[in-house]
Amino acid sequence: MPIVRAMTRTLRPTTHAARPALLRLGVGAFSAVHNLRRRAMFRTLHRQGEDRWAPVGVARVLRRPLPPRVADAIFDAAQLVNLAATAGLAHRVTGPLNAALQLWTITYRNSWGMVFHNDNTLTMHQMALGLGRSADALSVDALVTQRTLLPNRVSRHYGGIATVMNLATCAVYLISGVAKVRSPQGWAWASGDTLREQIAADAIRKESFGGVPPKFAGEMYRSKGQFGLLAIGALVIELGAPLSLVDRRLGALFSAGAWGMHVGIRMIMGIKFSYNTSGVAYLPYLTNIPALSPR
Repeated sequence: MPIVRAMTRTLRPTTHAARPALLRLGVGAFSAVHNLRRRAMFRTLHRQGEDRWAPVGVARVLRRPLPPRVADAIFDAAQLVNLAATAGLAHRVTGPLNAALQLWTITYRNSWGMVFHNDNTLTMHQMALGLGRSADALSVDALVTQRTLLPNRVSRHYGGIATVMNLATCAVYLISGVAKVRSPQGWAWASGDTLREQIAADAIRKESFGGVPPKFAGEMYRSKGQFGLLAIGALVIELGAPLSLVDRRLGALFSAGAWGMHVGIRMIMGIKFSYNTSGVAYLPYLTNIPALSPR
């Protein structure tokens, strides 16, 4: 059927093995640096009192937290496996294992009293890359088995990986947008009043606990009209995220808008979404381009 073929070409384009390989290298390298910087934080987290333990997700298999040394060892093992998966070393084993370990690491971290959502996209991207054929090029495996880093491999399998990653990205933004309009404010969230109050409350909290609120927070708070534009822009980006899967140009537009939104959040609220502001989160939109027409 023409519609089915068109959807297949869009969502699972025929492309070269190097495309998902580039994503594997970029996402894996970001994760390695990101988690290395947070290693001390994780070790401190593992030593909190058991009264702070509230397991979520896959961590619900535990009745009580792991001994700190065991939790530390699993975290460190996850980073070593991530390096092997990023290099494409025995990826059929290290890829799925890395997907499982990264899921465990973020879930265990979220089981200590508060669920953080800023790592969800990164974790799901690593799972898609780990479970997909992302190491058929630019990998140790390719060099050993094919005697080249760029074997001449073209398939729909490779185009589908980026689409799965983009679906994960869309889900995160769409859920965030739906949560806003389902809040007590409903569609009135678009007025910007709620966003203005959130920024003010965040600035007060930072001052109360010895922090320094971003200077843009105070400057923007005095200009109420700008918050309406920011709120509408956020809703358009988040609720319109699924449209980014329809066309590559819409995907590029969504990526630019989402990246700009997170840069703005960092400047106004001082909240870091490192994966998003780095731009790595949107690489799947830029690499998911058909290499040739499907047979």
